[in-house]
Amino acid sequence: MSRTDQAADEFVRLAQIVRELRERCPWDRQQTAQSLSKHLIEEAYETLDAIDHGSPEELADELGDLMVQVMFHTVLGEEQHTFDLENVTRRAADKLTRRHPHVYGDVKADSAEQVVKNWEQLKRSERLKAGAASALDGVGRALPALLRAEKLGVRARAEGLDWPDIHSVIAKVREELTEVEQALSRDDSEAAAAELGDALLALANAPRFLRHSAEETLRRACDKFVARFTEVEKIAASRELKLSELTPEQLDQLWNEAKAMTGKE
Repeated sequence: MSRTDQAADEFVRLAQIVRELRERCPWDRQQTAQSLSKHLIEEAYETLDAIDHGSPEELADELGDLMVQVMFHTVLGEEQHTFDLENVTRRAADKLTRRHPHVYGDVKADSAEQVVKNWEQLKRSERLKAGAASALDGVGRALPALLRAEKLGVRARAEGLDWPDIHSVIAKVREELTEVEQALSRDDSEAAAAELGDALLALANAPRFLRHSAEETLRRACDKFVARFTEVEKIAASRELKLSELTPEQLDQLWNEAKAMTGKE
């Protein structure tokens, strides 16, 4: 038996188990697409975490959990007679072949950049055929706001609307922050929050001008903050200090010590 055949057998086994659990497990019987949505998101993030920090075994485990969520939603579709496993897998396979004409057709693509360009053109054509009224249609509102902001910027750029370079993005952020200050001077918290949103939207698009992902850039910054804060806690504990009782100046001193000890800019 080939590895493909073995994988197919295990795939069928997983589908059968999910269907059986749906019939026999009290918790599984109660679930809906809406109630499962949070688990789908959680498993996706745990998979990302395993990619960043986990072992191959942990990644394989998390990918399996993510596959279970996909399978569960497919079983719900089967129950409602809206789609089934065959339909889902066929659509995925058809989409991949359709969006890779350089592999399954006669289109030439000699670089990854050309592949991406062709991919985006094909997606745009598909959106228009589906009745999209705007180039921004299809960027899901349920996406994390940071990722959504970046995707909106990418879509707008494809239509010719974008900042010329990162310096222009930073200038826009400064402009919005000035407007935040002006709103605060008027004691207008609603306007200040709106201007902060504009600043965040612009800033979320800055990393792509450096060929970086906004999500990954912020994730690394969060990791750096956790490392520094943890070091601050260790220093404070070694000196029998309570962070909540320290002055801003003392906290700054501890923070700078933590930065030096963690060796991160």
